[in-house]
Amino acid sequence: MSDFDLVLSVALGIGLAAATGLRLFVPMLTVSAAAYAGYIPLSENFAWLATPAALILLGVASIVEILAYYVPGLDNLLDTLATPAAFVAGTVVSAAVITELPPLVKWAAAIIAGGGIAGLTQSLTTVVRAKSTMMTGTVGNPAIATAELGGSLAVSLLALIAPLLTALVIVVLLWLAFRWVRRISRQQPTKS
Repeated sequence: MSDFDLVLSVALGIGLAAATGLRLFVPMLTVSAAAYAGYIPLSENFAWLATPAALILLGVASIVEILAYYVPGLDNLLDTLATPAAFVAGTVVSAAVITELPPLVKWAAAIIAGGGIAGLTQSLTTVVRAKSTMMTGTVGNPAIATAELGGSLAVSLLALIAPLLTALVIVVLLWLAFRWVRRISRQQPTKS
């Protein structure tokens, strides 16, 4: 594997991991479908992702997860559960697509870059949903759920098509999200 291919596989892992911070199963389903179709190679230990059984399981899990985020109250509970799960899913999906590295290096990159970016993305979405719940009484949460689903799917597909561009987009979006969260966190509630 050339150095450029290695960089591409790491960028792909980071992109897919960031998408798991928005929805856990959609990026994994995307990887499963792409690997099943022969579009991307998987690490040896993750060949199971390219099986029909994995496609079906991840498809069902994706549908259940998508629908659950449209249920008021359940969406906030899912955010609480998804934060540690996003770290794990980001690590797994990164390790699956980072190939041709010694195991210690691959897992270090998957945990630090993949799990880290997934956890960071999920933490930001948790803050956004909590603010939406406070400001709209959950009325705005379906819009947040739709944006997260669209973002997860878009980032997953973009990562497969243009991994380096995806990594750049993720950096810019996280920077903008941090600025936005910091700004809304500083706003004081108005007294009536």
